[in-house]
Amino acid sequence: MIAISRALLAGAITTALLAGCAAPNPYANQQQSQAGSNNTAKGAGIGAIAGAVLGAAVSGNHDRGRGALIGAAAGAAVGGGVGYHMDRQEKQLRERLANSGVDVQRQGDTLRLVVPSAISFDTNSASLRPEFDGPLNQVADSLNQFPDTHIQVIGHTDSTGGVALNQQLSVNRANAVALYLGGRGVAGSRIETAGMGASQPIASNDTPAGRAQNRRVEIKIVSNQPGPQPDDRSAGTPPPPPPPGAGVPPDYYPR
Repeated sequence: MIAISRALLAGAITTALLAGCAAPNPYANQQQSQAGSNNTAKGAGIGAIAGAVLGAAVSGNHDRGRGALIGAAAGAAVGGGVGYHMDRQEKQLRERLANSGVDVQRQGDTLRLVVPSAISFDTNSASLRPEFDGPLNQVADSLNQFPDTHIQVIGHTDSTGGVALNQQLSVNRANAVALYLGGRGVAGSRIETAGMGASQPIASNDTPAGRAQNRRVEIKIVSNQPGPQPDDRSAGTPPPPPPPGAGVPPDYYPR
């Protein structure tokens, strides 16, 4: 294993700190989460340290110091750039979806849009409600303006009804949202869908209010660029792909 001197490590850390200080989030406001408000600086710092280590590792014995500093600078640029673009998209979505009922959440370089069933689907239905068109149009426009992301659309239900019914309903609702986004120009190759049924509640299913919160669709926007990602292990494993045959034709849902 390659040993890195204290002076080399200090130089890399200094570069990381300077990169972080030079790249604050210019779009921070009181609505943004504390984790997201300094994400540009955080990404730059992590990228700088990772770049320094890699630069030293791939350089010759006499060039490790120079390689580390070059790697730190490059890593800071990449890490800070990812955070900067996600900061911009977060600000845009918060502004466009204000008062729409859609909750915009930030976790590292991931944005999560939580859409309650009250504005998206009627009970036991996978047909989009007309009042959901406006928020979805805003989401689609933002996704098209920031194309370097991957989108996961995940459907959820409450615990009423059978397990198989809830699973299929959650899949169909996720597919309905994905089809709508595709119709607004979002490339299908960027979108994946999944249905979780009632397996991931965010509130108690013992009350009407809790069940209403659990009936939701989540649109997860993940950066395609290398950078710090949230540790989402507490939320469970990544959603599985939809069951075989769960897809629906484009004309399945009446408008």
